[in-house]
Amino acid sequence: MADVVSFGETMALLSAPRAGRLRDMSRLRLSMAGAETNVCIGVARLGRASAWLGRVGRDEFGELVLARLRAEGVDVAGATTDADAPTGVMVKELRRANTARVTYYRRDSAGSRIAPEHLDRDAIAGARILHLTGITPSLGEGARAAVRYAVEVAHEAGVRVSLDVNYRSALWSRGEAATVLAPLAADADIVFAGEDEVSLLGADPIDAARSLVSGGVEAVVIKRGGRGASSVTASGLLDAPARPVRALDPVGAGDGFVAGYLAAYLDGLCEQERLDRGCAVGAFVVSTVGDWEGLPTLEDLRLLDADGETQR
Repeated sequence: MADVVSFGETMALLSAPRAGRLRDMSRLRLSMAGAETNVCIGVARLGRASAWLGRVGRDEFGELVLARLRAEGVDVAGATTDADAPTGVMVKELRRANTARVTYYRRDSAGSRIAPEHLDRDAIAGARILHLTGITPSLGEGARAAVRYAVEVAHEAGVRVSLDVNYRSALWSRGEAATVLAPLAADADIVFAGEDEVSLLGADPIDAARSLVSGGVEAVVIKRGGRGASSVTASGLLDAPARPVRALDPVGAGDGFVAGYLAAYLDGLCEQERLDRGCAVGAFVVSTVGDWEGLPTLEDLRLLDADGETQR
């Protein structure tokens, strides 16, 4: 069984090979991307088993998603296909160096139509961590019900629940998101949020985190981008600095952080070490081009301390 199981919409990704206007590109690179699968791949590369229970269309883009995940060692036996809806598509352009702009074509996609009956109950109950993001419940009532169902199954089986708030303003308003995500965060064991997302859970980031911890959440982790990360637990507040790197592509760094933290959690590392691992993985991702391609192995992480050196 998987250490980490997750589900959510993963789409085909068309990305520009260089900075500039999309209309000026003569070709686009074809890949796939999704917050949950980014985490699954990251966890797998760090030596932990992961499984993805998402839904794709019965089309070439869907086959691409499943093939790439299998190649990365992610279990997709519980993934399903939809013969009546397409796999979603996202397009990423680097308008200038280190500034990405993403456009989604996901209305009525297969991934957005996921529902409780599509989820493998045994896969969730057999995992050590169920990882969710705030993107999935924003996709519609069926997806929202699937999230609630998965959390219920996890709680019944004693499986830890991890939630990355991952607010997307194009999908719902802050008010609607707060109504759904605040109670979902309270039901989680580990909550991840960017500084601009914690306000969905409470006015002040640290106060909101402390309130969740006092209500039973094990850890609330605040991702601060280039300023590192902070964690609030029953033991208090911890901070970890970002690793200094030359940033090339910011997309996927937050997912990389989550993967690093969760893998360290599964490895039995302490909270400070979990934060440090998360920051190291996030730095590795942001210093390479691609949403998930730059996710490191444990061996790769040592290269952060060998900047400018030739490994022989």
